[in-house]
Amino acid sequence: MTKNILLLLLLITAMGYAQQPNPDYDEAKAKALNADEHGMKTYVFCLLKTGSFTTSTQEERVKLFEGHMANINKLSKEGKLVVAGPFMKNDRNYRGIFIFNVSTIEEAQAIVDSDPAVKAKLFEAELTLWYSTAALQEITKLHDKIAKSKF
Repeated sequence: MTKNILLLLLLITAMGYAQQPNPDYDEAKAKALNADEHGMKTYVFCLLKTGSFTTSTQEERVKLFEGHMANINKLSKEGKLVVAGPFMKNDRNYRGIFIFNVSTIEEAQAIVDSDPAVKAKLFEAELTLWYSTAALQEITKLHDKIAKSKF
């Protein structure tokens, strides 16, 4: 008898956690963003760390960072980069992140290899698959509406 009551309680609890349809669901938007049934998709998360090339002059660094920023803007316009940004000073040698709108490490590695600061070994990149909201791809459009000036 106790087993039956326990099973019944377990069943009632499980029913409470059953997935409910989303009344705000937009099928066209979900398809356009390649979202799965949960509104999610796979990206590649990139952690940029201080690289092995530390003897560059200030002039070289400025040139590398100009190329780095130009590459970021190009990748963003192409829809391959959905988020990028630097970390504040820290004791872990973390410099920044990229979130690439690709689904494999190999695709992301090819993109990272196009960055002048990575090529020069000013940064090194660690890549890992990441599962997050497909809506993240819309961030750039929103950012363009709130940025008074651009890099």
